[in-house]
Amino acid sequence: MPAHITTFNLPRPNSIKMRFIAVLTLVCTGYFAGAQYNVQQREKRSYKVDQTSQPKKQNAFLHAVKVPAILIGLGTYSCLSDDVINRYEVREERNEHLPNFQTKVDNYLMHAPIAIVYGLNIAGIKGKHDFRNRTLLLIKSEAIMFALTFSFKSITNVRRPDDTDVESFPSGHTAQAFATATFMAKEYKDVSIWYAVGAYGMATTVGAMRILNNRHWVSDVLTGAGIGILSTNLAYLTHRYKWKNKPSQLTVVPMYASGPSLYVSYKFK
Repeated sequence: MPAHITTFNLPRPNSIKMRFIAVLTLVCTGYFAGAQYNVQQREKRSYKVDQTSQPKKQNAFLHAVKVPAILIGLGTYSCLSDDVINRYEVREERNEHLPNFQTKVDNYLMHAPIAIVYGLNIAGIKGKHDFRNRTLLLIKSEAIMFALTFSFKSITNVRRPDDTDVESFPSGHTAQAFATATFMAKEYKDVSIWYAVGAYGMATTVGAMRILNNRHWVSDVLTGAGIGILSTNLAYLTHRYKWKNKPSQLTVVPMYASGPSLYVSYKFK
């Protein structure tokens, strides 16, 4: 008697909607960054520019979006198809080898680069920017990241692997981790490349923990990483540097004791 085999097809997100969202997001961010970059170039025409720097400026936009675009595209495609990365197989491997894995480290590690950047400045190891420009860049990158991440979540409605809700795509923790990692890398990679290596190592750990905690699919993590990098890259690409690098009398450092808090210090002249 032939064996009877029953197969189950897991529901997938609406593919047309997902493709439209991915294309629309990349087009809008590209248009925004391109428009802002053109404004910057027009403002700088009154200054003499070394001809050798022109190719670098022309490639700045491409450099800012190429890696994030690949990650967002790969993550979106993995959510629609199993041809490249099978997200269900990744979850099965997790359930087989680490079914009881649970940690909350990722809730704090995603913010670590911010504390490190401001801590290094307090310790006298100066980064690329002064306090005011650095803080404005961080605020801009966070705003872009939140807007992109939660717009995706509200529209796509992808169910989490642990079946708790439909806000899986993309991973907000991973987007935050890679946004702050890129922030730290841009501020300190010229001091030492190991600052950038450490920052992205922490961000990658956060992404892995989101999968191991069974809170996200691998496609969510890939897209979240792309959004995080893109957000900070756009913040730096479009920054107008209205403040000169003068010593700041105000110091604000994020802290965590019994709960999230800020250390604020002002030096009076």
